[in-house]
Amino acid sequence: MNIKPLFDRVVLTAIEAEETTKSGIVLPGAAKEKPQMAEVVAVGPGGMVDGKEIQMQLKVGDKVIYSKYAGTEIKLDGKEYVIVRQSDVLGVVE
Repeated sequence: MNIKPLFDRVVLTAIEAEETTKSGIVLPGAAKEKPQMAEVVAVGPGGMVDGKEIQMQLKVGDKVIYSKYAGTEIKLDGKEYVIVRQSDVLGVVE
């Protein structure tokens, strides 16, 4: 099953955070922060959103950083995704 986002929405899948600190301490699952880095899985077509023309700047495969509490988390076929507006993406990691 595929997700096809509408308008200026982007579907992201989280990139797992490091499980150890720089000093070598292993973090348990509960101590990890919610990841803010993700990979773009699907991109909406853009278009008119709230009376403004939106052109999509992202493409599938981009690695991005997004706002910490942005988007809607969903689980589909055992995988977790976050659907956010393009404006919630803070930058592309190169």
